Amino acid sequence: MIMTLLNEPFFVVPIAIVVMASVLRLLRRKPWRGAKTRYPIVLAHGVMGYGELGFGKNRLSYFRGVGEHLKSRGVVVYQPQVPRTATVAERARALADYVEALEEPTVNIVAHSMGGLDARYAISKLNLAPRVASLTTIGTPHHGTPLADISAELFGGKFGLRGLLTGVGLGAFYDLTTSKQIAFNRDVPNVNGIWYGCVIGDVDPQKATLHPLLGPAAKFLRERVGRNDGLVPCKSQRWGRVLARIHADHWGEIGWSGGFDAPHFYERIAKKLRARGL
Repeated sequence: MIMTLLNEPFFVVPIAIVVMASVLRLLRRKPWRGAKTRYPIVLAHGVMGYGELGFGKNRLSYFRGVGEHLKSRGVVVYQPQVPRTATVAERARALADYVEALEEPTVNIVAHSMGGLDARYAISKLNLAPRVASLTTIGTPHHGTPLADISAELFGGKFGLRGLLTGVGLGAFYDLTTSKQIAFNRDVPNVNGIWYGCVIGDVDPQKATLHPLLGPAAKFLRERVGRNDGLVPCKSQRWGRVLARIHADHWGEIGWSGGFDAPHFYERIAKKLRARGL
């Protein structure tokens, strides 16, 4: 009897509509439909960066379009501002103060470039560990960059201006040297209980669009240390588990260079964090 009724079109259509409506209701309830993570995401900017700048109703973010996109997917996002060119220790202090002031007891930090060093320092040296579930770094010079070595030699070795650099708040550039990072990695260990991951940016000429202003630096690094993102060697970006290797230059990693969809990539990061229960 039931099978006979199901063979009638005027029964099949209503039943199909009811089934589809039920499926849609389930999809709306399922947490895996969006990208919402268990803990909020704090986007930590790099050297010379900023959190958000306001121009009337318009907002300009260091992570271009990323915060807005993540929020549209249900993710709670914070974008702090730390001193742009200060030392890692100074920037880390500002980052730690910001996170500690949040109402949420635990956060995920997703950091670009020097922001990854700030976060590592804050977690390891400034007792921020109890507030952090994970740290994902993108294009971070964990082992320094030869470009900073050149700057340090120019301002410190030849002209004796290293003190001037730190004195006017430009200590960030010295902190990014390869020698400084050797000491940093020795003194700033990972903290047990926190998940560490990284994303490696790579401007393979055959696969990535390179911003013209980064061309000379990318060529210099390629000849000296191999593959890079235009500012940081790929080898230097590795810290913790490698989540992805992306074809993007250092600015493309945050949405400011063509050929790479940064907002959707950060959504992928959020989904990976959520899959880990973070």
